[in-house]
Amino acid sequence: MSTPIRRHEGKVDQIVIDESWYQPQPGLTTSISAGGVVIRQQNEQIYIAVVQESPNRPGYVLPKGRIEPGETIEQAARREIEEEAGLRDLHKVAELGSKERLSYSKTMWKKTYYFLFTTQQIEGNPTDPHKPYQLFWLPLDEFQNLFWPEQRELIAASQDLIRQSGRV
Repeated sequence: MSTPIRRHEGKVDQIVIDESWYQPQPGLTTSISAGGVVIRQQNEQIYIAVVQESPNRPGYVLPKGRIEPGETIEQAARREIEEEAGLRDLHKVAELGSKERLSYSKTMWKKTYYFLFTTQQIEGNPTDPHKPYQLFWLPLDEFQNLFWPEQRELIAASQDLIRQSGRV
């Protein structure tokens, strides 16, 4: 498993994501989240929308976040994608299931439901007021550059569907 690198105040910290991140800890609250794999095609290439949460957080992640009261899982996924990536023109293709792990702070257990969406939108204007998210388009063949292993596994397991959906 690769070791992601985080830059913090000019220093480089290594964060090791190992099996312990995927073992539930007794007494932790479970947080339910939703997010998406958003794809678009350009010049025969399929791209995945990824975000960088802030300059102090390592790597790229799929847009996702907590479900707010009264939201369905899909509504939360769409809202989180809009807030973090600035993408609004989303067309749902499929439900991709859920993944579980410890939160980045290791203070809660996270269960995240993912959807596959397509879009023609290229530019995004993230609207999250709490974090300076940036949108990037990662070629599908470079999905191993995602920070979280379970997100890489999700895309690996969904590649056939992603490729089929991206070829419109």
